[in-house]
Amino acid sequence: MEHLLGMIEGFRIQDLFDIVIITTLIYVILIWFKDTASRFVFAGISLLGLVYILARVFHLYLTSLVLQGFFTILLIALVVIFQEDIRRFFERLATLGSLRTARKSSGEKRWPVDVDVIIESVADFAAKRVGAIIILQGRDPLERHLKGGYELDGKITQPLLASIFDPHSIGHDGAVVIHGNRVTKFGCHLPLSHDTEKFGKYGLRHTAALGLSERCDALCIVVSEERGTISVVQDGKMVVSRKPSDLSSMIRAFYEREEMLGNKRQNPHWTRRNTLEKAVAVVLALGLWFAFGYQKESIQRDFVVPIEYRKISQEWEVEENLHKEVTVTLMGPVQAFNLLDPSTLKVSVDLSNLTEGKQEIPLTSDMVRIPSNLSLMRIKPERIRLSAYRLYAYNAPVHVRTTGSLQKGFTLKRVAAVPETFAVLAPNSTIQKKVPIQTEEIDLSQIKESISMDARVLLPHDVRIKSGQLPSVKVVVEVEKKAEENTT
Repeated sequence: MEHLLGMIEGFRIQDLFDIVIITTLIYVILIWFKDTASRFVFAGISLLGLVYILARVFHLYLTSLVLQGFFTILLIALVVIFQEDIRRFFERLATLGSLRTARKSSGEKRWPVDVDVIIESVADFAAKRVGAIIILQGRDPLERHLKGGYELDGKITQPLLASIFDPHSIGHDGAVVIHGNRVTKFGCHLPLSHDTEKFGKYGLRHTAALGLSERCDALCIVVSEERGTISVVQDGKMVVSRKPSDLSSMIRAFYEREEMLGNKRQNPHWTRRNTLEKAVAVVLALGLWFAFGYQKESIQRDFVVPIEYRKISQEWEVEENLHKEVTVTLMGPVQAFNLLDPSTLKVSVDLSNLTEGKQEIPLTSDMVRIPSNLSLMRIKPERIRLSAYRLYAYNAPVHVRTTGSLQKGFTLKRVAAVPETFAVLAPNSTIQKKVPIQTEEIDLSQIKESISMDARVLLPHDVRIKSGQLPSVKVVVEVEKKAEENTT
């Protein structure tokens, strides 16, 4: 009872959101595996997951370590194995909004396709032994499954279908795609079925229709050229239509299902569906939270973090201080530390209120940004010491430094810097001494004529450029040849 009360007292609103999100994800995965032919794969993964949870609860280190690495590789394997289903899921998610808008805009209930035209055309093809494949598009996009074909945007009519599947027509061997009440494409080639056992049972048209139905939610109507039968293919399954009324009911059921799936959120009885999957999702989410997310106990850890100084005015100079790093002690559950990235920790010190001279700045908890499920216990040291002084505007003279001597026969007329001064920020002591700004050394021994060159500026450690950018300085060196002496 004490343990249960401790769980209730330690339960946070973040834990509730955590459980709801994981429950939703597990429920979606359960429904996905339920609708696919991969239930044995899911059963195996669930069994290994249960073993992994038990290993974590009972502290089986080796088993937990091996299964943790296994699940890391399994995640990549599942993406490769179920890439078609994953792509189909995201395609449905992308088209969900447009489908709802289209359904809401339609007032009275009308079939999106002229069912009578399709039934009459298919019956005529079967009677004349004309092979045909008619695809009724559902919610899933078809473009990436189709190869070849010709674009067409025509209203569906019996003469149009008859002309497309005429044996002398260029696209009679392909399939016709119908979206809404219009023929959007004809002469298309479909992917073959993954089930190799079906290749021997059916012809090429039936195998292609099965292949497309395995990859999307389209309804395929196939007319056999050899037997004159009408087959309806959906979700990887084939049903032979004996009468036109059977075909009509199948087409209407297909569009009713599409409408129901598109409006399932508006169905008042949605809470009664998939009750078992919902219960399993809640139980699994609670189990995962108890095994990995429940805040069982708190621990303390120390982190050495850097100090970040911000809002330092350009008019202030802060002397180098000894404290570039501090030790921060945090307390919280192990799960919170597992999610923490230590590289994101830092102590941010605001220096906008500096005073001149030596001073101490206290380090407080609001200077460290940490996750909400961790607490700051202490900071060592609690204060940092630094010395600051104000900088003032000053037009510093530029002094050109030279080295070496001119070659024999040359005299130096002038050495000057352009500009002769530029604005800097410097402390009072530097301004009073009128310390010049030195350039890099100019070697006079290499100069044989008057030249102008760019030179770097060397700033004292307590001087800053007022503009923020180091100016370019030109050094002008003027020389002339000595007059030759007459010797007799």
